[in-house]
Amino acid sequence: MAFKVLVLHGPNLNLLGQREPRVYGQVTLETINQSLHNLAESLGVTLECLQSNHEGVLVDAIQDAPSHAQGILINPAAYTHTSVAIRDAIAAVALPTVEVHLSNIHQRESFRHHSYIAPVALGQIAGFGAESYLLGLRALVAHLQKVASA
Repeated sequence: MAFKVLVLHGPNLNLLGQREPRVYGQVTLETINQSLHNLAESLGVTLECLQSNHEGVLVDAIQDAPSHAQGILINPAAYTHTSVAIRDAIAAVALPTVEVHLSNIHQRESFRHHSYIAPVALGQIAGFGAESYLLGLRALVAHLQKVASA
């Protein structure tokens, strides 16, 4: 079965490469998306990538996801710590979801230690820079394959 994964990038991730490079690195969002597409091709899955600074756009994308995707890979960025709406949308659609972060949110300011998303996600990968996305995609695809073969 060919899977499709929705990749969501939250607020300010459009500024990667220029925004706080000591925290987030030099890589751009375009480079991350290209790396994800390359990996997806090798895994036999397709991706749809969306970045938005607007919570409602992300909620709408999550709510629409079951019509065309089998899983979600999300870096909710700052919405990780604030968005009950994104958390509730993920719970409502019940698609397997992996949460990723470039930085280790648990080593940062205390307000970043809590994730509203983690309790409704398969898992969370944080602290590996752009590699977090690739690890997350691999984990999500492995889960989808396991479920499909059960």
